[in-house]
Amino acid sequence: MLKRLYEWMMGLAGHRHAVLWLAIVSFVESSIFPIPPDVMLIPMVLADRRRAWRYALIATLASVVGGWLGYAIGYYLFETLGRPIIGFYHLEGSFSAFQAWFAQNGGWVILAKGWTPIPYKLITITAGFSHLDPLIFTIASIGSRAMRFFLVAGLLFRFGAPIRDFIERRLTLVTTGFVLALVGGFLLIKVF
Repeated sequence: MLKRLYEWMMGLAGHRHAVLWLAIVSFVESSIFPIPPDVMLIPMVLADRRRAWRYALIATLASVVGGWLGYAIGYYLFETLGRPIIGFYHLEGSFSAFQAWFAQNGGWVILAKGWTPIPYKLITITAGFSHLDPLIFTIASIGSRAMRFFLVAGLLFRFGAPIRDFIERRLTLVTTGFVLALVGGFLLIKVF
């Protein structure tokens, strides 16, 4: 089933309304949809690298707005909708660990995890369930999603098709390296 969804989304990337579909997929991926918008973002940027930043911005904004749906599910509908969504993706163990992190560092967790391949829906639903401050949730979501989509768009803009395989296979490595550099930078600033 996931393979068919993936192929369907790849087809949407070439559709004449691809930008609208990118926004829709980015929105629903933040709360319920299993496939990340990168599946559409990558071929769209490769098809027209001049629009890389526009596509990244659309994915970012739609993902953040969709994140509010995930937040609302966690906040208001956890037992009826949130728990089944987390169960469907077999994320129960991750959800419990995220709850403890959110109690201490909600905004930082979103900033660090929201742009990695960890399902963003887990983050948004957990944030709502944990009643994370809405302003912190919004700011951290904007930062994390922008970093993710602009990193992908930037690599594709700079290197084109040769970087596509690297991104698709090693996105976790790239984002982990960037998070480590970001955290290291904050620690250096704090020390000095």
